[in-house]
Amino acid sequence: MPFVLLTDDPVRRGALVLHEVTDDGEPGATVPVAAADVPAAVAERERAAQPPRWVWDDTSRRYPPLLDAGVRVERCHDLRLCHAILRGSVLSAGSALALAPPGPWDGLPQASPRAPRAVEVSLFDDPRAHDDEPLDVLDELRRQLAAVAGADEPGRLRLLLAAESTGALIAAEMRHDGMPWDVREHDALLTRLLGERPSGGGRPARVEALAAEVRGLLGQPSLNLDSQPDLLRGLRSAGLDVTSTRTYEIRALDHPVTAPLLEYKKLARLLSANGWAWMDAWVHDGRFRPDYVPGGVVTGRWATSGGGALQLPAVIRGAVRADPGWRLVVADAAQLEPRVLAAMSGDAAMAAAGRQSDLYRGIVDAGIVETREQAKYAMLGAIYGATTGASAVVMPQLTRAYPRAVGLVEAAARAGERGEVVSTWLGRSSPRPDAARQAELQAAAAEGADAEDVRVARRRGRDWGRFTRNFVVQGTAAEWALCWMAALRRRLRAVEGRPHLVFFLHDEVMVHSPADVADEVAAAVRDSAAEAGRLLFGDTPVDFALQVAVVESYAEAK
Repeated sequence: MPFVLLTDDPVRRGALVLHEVTDDGEPGATVPVAAADVPAAVAERERAAQPPRWVWDDTSRRYPPLLDAGVRVERCHDLRLCHAILRGSVLSAGSALALAPPGPWDGLPQASPRAPRAVEVSLFDDPRAHDDEPLDVLDELRRQLAAVAGADEPGRLRLLLAAESTGALIAAEMRHDGMPWDVREHDALLTRLLGERPSGGGRPARVEALAAEVRGLLGQPSLNLDSQPDLLRGLRSAGLDVTSTRTYEIRALDHPVTAPLLEYKKLARLLSANGWAWMDAWVHDGRFRPDYVPGGVVTGRWATSGGGALQLPAVIRGAVRADPGWRLVVADAAQLEPRVLAAMSGDAAMAAAGRQSDLYRGIVDAGIVETREQAKYAMLGAIYGATTGASAVVMPQLTRAYPRAVGLVEAAARAGERGEVVSTWLGRSSPRPDAARQAELQAAAAEGADAEDVRVARRRGRDWGRFTRNFVVQGTAAEWALCWMAALRRRLRAVEGRPHLVFFLHDEVMVHSPADVADEVAAAVRDSAAEAGRLLFGDTPVDFALQVAVVESYAEAK
């Protein structure tokens, strides 16, 4: 498959150049294109029998203008995202790219999709290309191709880079298309829970009434309930023994203030995070368009830089409604991380438990523990490193039943405690502890080390070990999810009526689909999950079970 680089014209500011490049990085034809003509030029290449893989510095900068012009591409290679993976992966640690001193590609931030875009001649212009260290796209592509070719397991890295780049396309497309949002329903939900929207600002009556009730019960009429330090002092002044204002501590209080304060915290959070001001800022023309950040978390999980799409509370999901004649196809992968752990470790017994739609129930049926709750606690303890409480009590049974699965996360934890790097299934590697932590480890291991230094080093080592324990599982689950979405995106392109992805949350996707093809879309979602499992793990016995619902409102899917 040929590469075509889309980059800034070094001679004509505001114009671009299309470079044809062979699979091994050798340049071919070069075609200068005026900015206004770029969408047509890209669309023409996309109509070819074998569309190219577009190479550019940053999907979040280059793709939105194409989407605005009605042009979508099938594939891309995002140099910014791929550089970060190759720079840190142990699989490419010996490459020139990984060994080079820091340069302009390191720490390159994602472009902000909400930043005002220039028009006409500067529509595609990248101001970073005019810095003292311009981004040499062709040179960077060559370095990345060489890093992959010389990697220990190039096939895994190629899949990871392709999935990461496709994820960037999906993020831009979801923001462009937007999640269908009914502002009248949202307003009705807020009014029912909070009271009427105040005119001219301020807070609704129900929130103010709860605040007044809490202040009265504490005997502090001027207490600022929205300041955690002030609220903590207020609770203590009222004789309440609390160390924080966290919900679980307040819930444990035996005091009349408990119920109204908990209700106030819940409603105040709704008002600030997803209230009318949020709706005015983020919902336009019946669509919610958040700013997704692919690879925004060190494990490869996505984040958001605005809109809070990854934290939509259940109470407002009723506002997410399909257009008339359309449906929402909502799917989430059941117990994704335990299933990924079973596949990574090759633990046949855990895979057998996962052949049920509910893996935790499968653990119970296998006689490992007595209740589903115990199975869940044990599995989460294995993945997240819980050493006390309910998880610790049942961990021995889990270890005996699934030695390969538990052994994999235990090995990752021990590596982290030693200050070593661990990697996901496809090769995304964890960061090393910083220099101070490395020095601390060395000092604690030295002859005659102070006992307190050793104690502190061991505690911090265990903390880092919990991070690396979870890194390998959560990061691999993120890779599976990227492959799931990429396979689904490809299938959706072949379905009549243009069903399209509108939401993604770690192990959950939502497709906005014409009603008459919704069942076809649901089948595509399931087929894509199975394909993602084969892409990563081959002929694995692990079943990546899904819960799929075809609904008119997001609230109906839960």
